[in-house]
Amino acid sequence: MTVVIPTLNEEQAIGKLIQETKALGYSRIMVVDAYSQDRTVEIVNGFEDVRLIQQHGRGKAGALQTAFLLVDTPYLVVLDGDGSYDPRDIDRFLFPLNKFDFVKGERQAKTTMSRLHRLGNFIITRSFNLLFGTEVPDVCSGFYAFKTEVAKNLNFEKHPLTVEQEMLAQLISAGHAITSVPVTYRKRFGGRSKTHTWRQGFRDLITNIDLSRSYNPILLFSVLASLILIPAFILLLYAVYLYFFFHAYHSGYFLASLVLFVLGAQGFTVSTIAVMLRRIERKLNSIGKNN
Repeated sequence: MTVVIPTLNEEQAIGKLIQETKALGYSRIMVVDAYSQDRTVEIVNGFEDVRLIQQHGRGKAGALQTAFLLVDTPYLVVLDGDGSYDPRDIDRFLFPLNKFDFVKGERQAKTTMSRLHRLGNFIITRSFNLLFGTEVPDVCSGFYAFKTEVAKNLNFEKHPLTVEQEMLAQLISAGHAITSVPVTYRKRFGGRSKTHTWRQGFRDLITNIDLSRSYNPILLFSVLASLILIPAFILLLYAVYLYFFFHAYHSGYFLASLVLFVLGAQGFTVSTIAVMLRRIERKLNSIGKNN
């Protein structure tokens, strides 16, 4: 097992995180640095048996792509370099990796994550699951483990700053077996977050839509079509209101709402079928791999 830690200006956290990880007996540690401007590289170099690599490519996607090319152990686990994840939870990933290709950490963060962040994560996770017909409990978690052979087949090209979603989209589309385990989510070891909450949230939502367009377009467009039910219902209510309170019958309103209801119902039906087919496909792939 190789522990991969992407870093960018994490001088306040990286030393303590490496010490925690080494104390647990994990000797294969690879730090992939994004050309930090603080003392991060100096601190990492102070650990003789920790491998330091300078990443190529943009964002966290570049760091992961660099690591995946160089890891030579059967399994690898990724955790952020800010200390927000507890390396003691690495053990939780080991047993599931005997059966699953990818194990995602589900953050337990009721006391360490703000209400705004929890709401944003809920919306991003729900939207991803809706657009991909999945049930991933924490899409944005930065703590996860792979079979290395699976990780090496990933290629991040479109979303360097929202790599977790693109990773899941590729794994789901390829039919890989995915599961999750609960992990501790701590306060970061000093310093401020490098991401702006609102900007990152909107970026994540746009990424979900774009990935769905690329990997699951039928479900995306059928979901968008089903949203027509909302204006259809509003228009029908308005037409009924005019009829009962003003005795004004507008056949055009009723006809337009009927047409919208038909289109929305068709979109809803297609999206439901797409979700069912996606789940059946995943079950068949899982059965095939187990056999």
